[in-house]
Order: sequence, then C-alpha cells, then structure tokens
Amino acid sequence: MWTQLALQTDLYQLTMVGGYVHEGKKDQWATFDYFFRSIPDDGGYCVLAGLADVIEYIRRLRFNKKDLSYLDGLGIFSDEVLEYLDNFKFTGDLCAIPEGTVVFPHEPLIRVTAPLPEAQIIESALLNIMNFQTLIATKGARVNWAAHGDPVMDFGLRRAHGPDGALMASRAAYVGGVDATSNVLAGRIYGIPVRGTHAHSWVESFPSELEAFRAYAKVYPDACLLLADTYDTLQSGVPNAIQVGRELRKKGHELLGIRLDSGDLAYLSKEARKMLDEAGFPDAAIVASSDLDELIIESLKRQGSRINIWGVGTRLVTSFSYPALGGVYKLTALDDGKGMEPKIKRSDNPEKITNPGLKKVARIYDQRGRMRGDVLFLDEEEIPMGRSFRAYHPLFSHVFKTYPKRFKIRELMMPIFQEGELVYKSPSVKAIRENTMKNLKQLDAAYKRFRNPHTYHVSLSPSLFKIKQRLLREAARRK
Repeated sequence: MWTQLALQTDLYQLTMVGGYVHEGKKDQWATFDYFFRSIPDDGGYCVLAGLADVIEYIRRLRFNKKDLSYLDGLGIFSDEVLEYLDNFKFTGDLCAIPEGTVVFPHEPLIRVTAPLPEAQIIESALLNIMNFQTLIATKGARVNWAAHGDPVMDFGLRRAHGPDGALMASRAAYVGGVDATSNVLAGRIYGIPVRGTHAHSWVESFPSELEAFRAYAKVYPDACLLLADTYDTLQSGVPNAIQVGRELRKKGHELLGIRLDSGDLAYLSKEARKMLDEAGFPDAAIVASSDLDELIIESLKRQGSRINIWGVGTRLVTSFSYPALGGVYKLTALDDGKGMEPKIKRSDNPEKITNPGLKKVARIYDQRGRMRGDVLFLDEEEIPMGRSFRAYHPLFSHVFKTYPKRFKIRELMMPIFQEGELVYKSPSVKAIRENTMKNLKQLDAAYKRFRNPHTYHVSLSPSLFKIKQRLLREAARRK
C-alpha cells in the first residue's frame, strides 16, 4: 500500500520543491504544523487517528524510476530537480500527539521540522491520511457514545470510498470506539474483531424462511444470528427464529439473536423482545442496522427500543453528515540563518490566523483527572508544573484563564522521527482504541453532547501570545 505513494501529492508541492532547489533553499529548515480549525458535526472534540499510516508513508517515501520518468515527461522539472527527487529521503524531525487522544481546534497535532522541500513533499499525503482517519474516528466515538455501552459494529465496507477508504475507515472507526467490523481484511491486518450474519439473499435462496433459518443453524449452530425482516418481521421472521432457537436448544446450542434491517426499529424491537422473552430466549440479542448514525441511535434509545447491538455502515465510514475534516498544514517557523524565526499567516478571517513558532501542547487536569484545558507553549518554555499560571485566548488579551497550582499538567506531543530516523514504536490498534476510551472518560459529558456542546479551551502561554501579537502588528504594517 505504501510502496507507490511518492506521487500521491498535489503538483504544486513538487513545483515548490523545484523552486526551493533552484532558489538555493533546499537546505533551509522550516517548521510546519498540522491542525484543524473546526470540529465535525458542530461537536465538542475530535479523536486523533492516522499517525501510524503517516509514519509508514514517510518511512518508505522514495521516488522510483517510473515516478521520475513520469515527472520528466511533464516537461516542467529540470535535471537538477529530478536528481534531488531521485536521492530523496526524509531527514527531518517529526513530533506528534499519539493516536486515540482527544484533540481540539488550532492546536498542533503533528509538528514537522525539516528542510523546506522535505516538509513540503509530505504535506498532501499527511493531510489525506490524518484528515480522513480523524474524521471517521470522531464519528465512531460519537456513535459509541450514543450506544451507551451497547456493542457497535462497523458494517460500512460496501459503501466506503473505495478499498483503501474502506480499510482506513474500519481502522479509524475501531480507534474511535466501535467494537467490531464486517471487513475481513481489516480484521486480518489490524486484529479488529470481525462479525457478520447473513443477507436477505440467503433467505430468498430457500423455498421458505424457516428452511433458510434451519440451514443456517445447521452450518453455524454456535453462531446463529438470524435476519428476521425478509418477509414479515413479527408474523414470520421472529416466530421462525424462535422455532429454530428451540431446535438448537434441544441439540445443546443457543440462538444468539436476530437482526432487524428495516421498518420501525423502535416498535419492532420492543415487540420482538416480548416474543423472544415469552418464548424463553431472554438472552437472545436484537441487532439493528439500516442507515443508523449517532442521532438515530440516540432517538431510538429515547423511544425505549430494545436493541442491544448496533450495526452502523454508510453514515459511519463516509461521515455522511460531515464529509471532510478541514485539517491544514501551515508553516510556523523558518531558519533565517540565526535560528528558527516564528512565522504567522494573517487573515481577515480570525479563524485562519495561525499560531507561530515551534510549539508544544500541554493538557491540564483537575484533581479528579478531568481535562480542563489545553495550553500551547513555545518549545523552549518550561512547563509550569506545580504552580499557578495564566493562559490567554489566541486573539484577545482580555480573555484568559488562570490555572491553579493544584492542577496537573501533561505534555502531549512525542518525538516520532529525529534526524530522519524513526524513534517511535506505533502501538497496536487495540491499544490505541484503549487510549481513546481513557481519553473520553477524562472528558466531561458537556463536551460530548450532540447539541451545543461546551467549548473546550485551547489557550496560549503569555510568551507565545506576545510573539503572536507582535507578528500580527508587523504584518499589518507590511500591508
């Protein structure tokens, strides 16, 4: 997957690289930050995902002969530029917040410090990987939150955006909190539990529904979960499932449950639950699918549905309600020969003004271990452990928070590459999912609600705030 991605980039990245080579800037170092500006679905948080794939992409990034031949054929790159690409290898530093961490707008999630061409080349693929997986992991966390502890399964393979999109979506959904996937390849590669039942076509391929159910139970007596809505859920499907459940029990097996894929899921699940309980199958699960998302699950819960396993597909793996995360990759510092000089992007849109310099992210926790805010510090600043300090709104000096000394502080970013060498071992996807669950437990419910969630504070240290204000004034004078 990662061996042919050198050209998975926007052309302007390569034309800029060519310009850096010709302008004598190929050895000039710069720092770029990856961050996002707004949270999908007007939510209160995101779950970071995709870092392991970015690591693998950078580790393997080379331009092969076919790549160089194609670029040569475009007629826009000199021999000098093609020679540079032929010898390309990432030699810079990369720091990042670990996957499965709950993150917020305008804080650096990945920080790249490298020669300008190297930092530029990796931009497009980095954004492609991180934006998509963070988007889907966040959707997975929202669906999991709506399910209130019920198992959630990813059923989205057939509606995902191509094979690679399906694989990344299954991984990211699991990172976000989904319990299992129908995607067998994702199960093999990532160790995600795989689950599945049967389709309506199985039932239709037999002379009757009862015969179809009996045949499935014969083949899978210890994994028998029957799709009950092919013909008539309450008049046919559930009664036939109960009949097969009784026959299984006589042979020493148990019916796992039924699946509902259409109709009024609240009503049908309540009626089906009554029928199963009265027939002596109180432990038989009721699985629901049918274009579910977090809002529909929340509504079904309020209606008293008796569903206890949720199969979520299209609206999960495509993030149907919010199809793209607006992550960006911006230059924040440039080596001027005397050191890394902070740089800023000024805009009439305050949301698009960047935070300058080499930065690190510190997370503040109260005595209960709850997250209370994030603060961006300059990389060389000492984190104020054990003492109170003030942190400022990114733009307004009169808006600030004072954190008391009793609060605990933890730095979030970790070194991933140093001088081009990988110094970080990616955890398993299961361990990343556990990190997500830990992070979400530390986040108050006010930030997790679907409507008008509380705004989590991302602030600047006094030193960083002063530098930002100075650069904004200087930029205004250059207009």
